[in-house]
Amino acid sequence: MSPEAGFAALAATWPAAATRDLGPVRLRIGAGGGARVSAATLEGPFDQDDIAAAEAAMRGEGRAPLFMVRTGEAALDATLDARGYAVKDPTVILAARLAALDAIPAQAHWPPGAAQRALWAEGGIGAARIAVMERAGGPKAVLHHPGGCAFVARHGEIAMLHALEVTPAARRRGTGRALMAMAAGWAHEQDCAWLALAVTRANAPARALYAKLGYEETAAYHYRSAPA
Repeated sequence: MSPEAGFAALAATWPAAATRDLGPVRLRIGAGGGARVSAATLEGPFDQDDIAAAEAAMRGEGRAPLFMVRTGEAALDATLDARGYAVKDPTVILAARLAALDAIPAQAHWPPGAAQRALWAEGGIGAARIAVMERAGGPKAVLHHPGGCAFVARHGEIAMLHALEVTPAARRRGTGRALMAMAAGWAHEQDCAWLALAVTRANAPARALYAKLGYEETAAYHYRSAPA
C-alpha cells in the first residue's frame, strides 16, 4: 500500500467538518474532533508567503497554527522547524493485506449504540469524535466485543480502523485481537484488499500487538504546532 493511498484513506474515513484551500495549503475545521481533522496539510509547491498566509488564516479563526507533516515532506518540516514549530505526536500508518490476516465474522452495526458511546467516552472519545465518524462517507461500521469497540470505514480497496478502545478490565484478555479479527472480517465483506490504521509511535504496546498480527509501516506523519 503506497503512502499516498494510506493518507487518502485516512482523510476519507476520518474527515474534517470543512476544508478549504489557500494556495497550496489545505485548511481544515475539526469542530473539536482532534488534531487529525484540524491540521493543515501541504498539497503542492510552497514558499514562505504561503506558510505565512496559512498561519494568518488559522489565527484569524481563533486557533494556533497546526500542520500535519507527512512522509516525503522534509522541506515543509524544515521550514516549520525554522519558524519555531514544535513536533507533536509522531504517528505511523500500518497496513496488512487481508489475505495474510486472521478474520472472524464481525459483530458490526451502524450507528453506535449507547454501550459503545459510553465505552468510548470512558477512553476520551466523545461526541466531537463520534461526529467525525458520522461524517465519513461510504461503508462504515462499529465493531463491538465485550469490553471493547472500534470504528471501521472503507475507502476504495482500503478499510481503515479507528478509535479502537478496550476497557482496563478487558485488556490482556484477547479483546484487542478479537476486534482486529472482526475488522478483517468486515473488510473481507467489503471486498477490500488492505486493512490499515494509524497509531502513535509512543504507543509501544499497541505497535507490538499490530506487528505480531502482521501489520507493517507504510507511511508516517507528525504534527508541527506553532509557538505561542
